[in-house]
Amino acid sequence: MFMRFASVLFFCLFLSLGSFAQQTVITGTAPGAERKLIQVSTSGDLITFWEKPLATARIDSTGHFSLSVPISKTTYVAISIDFHRSEFFLEPGLDYDLQIAAMKYDEFTEVNPLIQSQNLNCTLVNSDNLELNNLIGEFNSIYSGFLQENFNALYRDRNKVLLDTFRVLLNQRYGAVKNPYFINYATYKLASLEQLTQYYNQAQIAAKYFSDKAVLYNNLEYMDFFNSFFSKYLTVTSNIFRKIDLHPVLKSQDPYLGLFKVMEADTLLKNTRLRELVLLKGMMELYNTPGYDQHDILTVLTLAKEKSLFPENREVADNMISMLTKLKPGTLAPEWTLMNRDQKELSLRSLRGKPVVLCFWTTYCEGCLSEMELIKPLFDVYKDKIDFVSVSADKYFSKMLFFINLKKDYVWTFVNIGDHSEVLKDYDVRTYPLFVLIDKDGKIYKYPAEQPSSGLEADLQNILKE
Repeated sequence: MFMRFASVLFFCLFLSLGSFAQQTVITGTAPGAERKLIQVSTSGDLITFWEKPLATARIDSTGHFSLSVPISKTTYVAISIDFHRSEFFLEPGLDYDLQIAAMKYDEFTEVNPLIQSQNLNCTLVNSDNLELNNLIGEFNSIYSGFLQENFNALYRDRNKVLLDTFRVLLNQRYGAVKNPYFINYATYKLASLEQLTQYYNQAQIAAKYFSDKAVLYNNLEYMDFFNSFFSKYLTVTSNIFRKIDLHPVLKSQDPYLGLFKVMEADTLLKNTRLRELVLLKGMMELYNTPGYDQHDILTVLTLAKEKSLFPENREVADNMISMLTKLKPGTLAPEWTLMNRDQKELSLRSLRGKPVVLCFWTTYCEGCLSEMELIKPLFDVYKDKIDFVSVSADKYFSKMLFFINLKKDYVWTFVNIGDHSEVLKDYDVRTYPLFVLIDKDGKIYKYPAEQPSSGLEADLQNILKE
């Protein structure tokens, strides 16, 4: 499918490697989101989906916004307001007019935002049928309809003729499309159907789609097919690794090099860049597999980050380390700067020198209020040695202030999230209350920490001994 465009693809890919970031401009309207922050972010890679911000702006009083996004290649991005988001594709150097459907955002201020978030309903204004998002949207609709109608014939009956007919129909409809990203997107989408019907065996699929092909790090469907094809490859699929005990290799002086040499014998992985990427994916899967030492896995990823010849793979390794160690003891606690009860900015960094107890809470959470009453006696005992900070997730500062002003004995530090919803994302706050214990150097000591009603004081005593 679309093989006649291969030369165009590789030429464009070659050019993109040396290209510089271009400013892609997104303007639009978001009724109901006046004065809120709007952010464009992207996954650092399409294996970990470790999200990284690209641009942030404040929506004006009329609901209009403008974002300038620096990208050098077609990029799958998320646009978000509070915790509500939508995904689409951006091409470098283009301008996008985005209309976000009206929403009553404040209806969601009294719920857990990570759970109750909704998709933003976005429309690209003045875009034609050949615009990438429109092409992919239509293609996905046709593909999904075909798969839903013919799943049994493809999976159970292995009807290859049916797939051939579908491929011809798609080629008739999209054969004239010149967009390299779409060509590869469609190619690897169809590859998943070939895998479903067992159109080719494993070696043939690898040869057709991976062995001598460029690794398309930013193509959503290429990476989706990669993730599916190489899922549990090191522990289940690979004929090489099924004969080898990984544990002594992981314990060796250079486990990264040792594993890489073992994988050279795999005929499906002659492509050096691909082989290393498969190794990284395998390490990520092994991290939470019983029987494997997580420290050993992190050692491999750290060595890959330092030694890899491929910058994209170094970024993947770095993202994996960040994802796997997020909020783990010994890692730096995510920084924040929030408004305290005196309407002055307070940063987490400014509290270094003493341990910190963070409590994420809301005024409408009954459990939070019960635990808050138990913070008071702990504060009285440890206030000279430990900082207590209650982080209000109430949307409005005034609501937090009204509540704590009624509680004259709540004299420890209070800050309010306001529109800094990224703090809740950084600390993965899914339930209230959430307690986090941070050491005097700003590193996570315990996440989640015990609540005052269930053993927090023991943690406080332990951290003061260290």
